[in-house]
Amino acid sequence: MVKIVKLEPIAQETEIATNNNLLSILIEKDLDVLKECGGRGMCATCHVYIKQGMNFLSPMTRREQRTLEIITSCKPTSRLACQSRVLDDGVVVELPPGMYVKSLQDIEALIGRRAEQDLLHPVTGQVLVENGKLITRSTLKQLETTKFQIGEFLTYTTDA
Repeated sequence: MVKIVKLEPIAQETEIATNNNLLSILIEKDLDVLKECGGRGMCATCHVYIKQGMNFLSPMTRREQRTLEIITSCKPTSRLACQSRVLDDGVVVELPPGMYVKSLQDIEALIGRRAEQDLLHPVTGQVLVENGKLITRSTLKQLETTKFQIGEFLTYTTDA
């Protein structure tokens, strides 16, 4: 059976099969979601806020709770789209503002420019460069450190 989910801030309603996860909608709509861990609930790059209908989603797993604990932009309404299965109509999803940085090349190409939106740490969601701020080489250094931490984090959560 099909359920209706609303995506904010793009104000778009979309259909999803019952028990499919929110990540499938985000991918279908070509929204900027990285899914670095392949949808296993370990990286937080599919972090979303549930504005309405939290009780119409599958319960949060222990792994999802542990992953959400590391996100600096986490709120009580936070969920991982890959772990949130839609059980009924009435879910309203809000995407966190900003763009997750995928690689050093993403930043390298933007050095000397002002960020058009917040550039976010791929694991914690921490803002690396604020909207409107100048992108510098020091941002690259931050990301080099981040790249190591991502690998370390994924290894930790896989082994746990």
